[in-house]
Amino acid sequence: MKKSEIEQHCTELVTPIIEENNFELVDVEYVKEGADYYLRVYADKEGGINIDDCVLISRALEAKLDEADKIKDAYILEVSSPGLTRPLKKDKDFKRSIGKLVEIKLYKQHNGSKELTGFLESFDDNTITIMNDDDDHEEITLNRNEISMIRLAFV
Repeated sequence: MKKSEIEQHCTELVTPIIEENNFELVDVEYVKEGADYYLRVYADKEGGINIDDCVLISRALEAKLDEADKIKDAYILEVSSPGLTRPLKKDKDFKRSIGKLVEIKLYKQHNGSKELTGFLESFDDNTITIMNDDDDHEEITLNRNEISMIRLAFV
């Protein structure tokens, strides 16, 4: 299976577990780091997810993954909170982060820098607009395809 197929398969298996427990599925990723593969599930809930919630999801998902047995490579399953500096990937992530300070890494320089920080003002399918947190409070609109990563800034 391809990376995207594994992530989709895991999403389909974990979604009922997430919904039954009133959690939110933030992201699923399948990555290779060094010699190991990791299947990571990021979940959240109102007030924040705790270790017991992660264990519940992990055990239920592990049973479903073992039963389906579609992932051929050995992998490490990790279930966790997306963290304070979570990347923004989906529209619901952007919507929840309007008005919050974000860090942006760009593929190419914008005004001499590949990194920007500002308050998320708005977004649409193609663009992200921030209010620069410098003294000039400049509004900056970027095409999404210019952005390599955008996440909440740690304050």
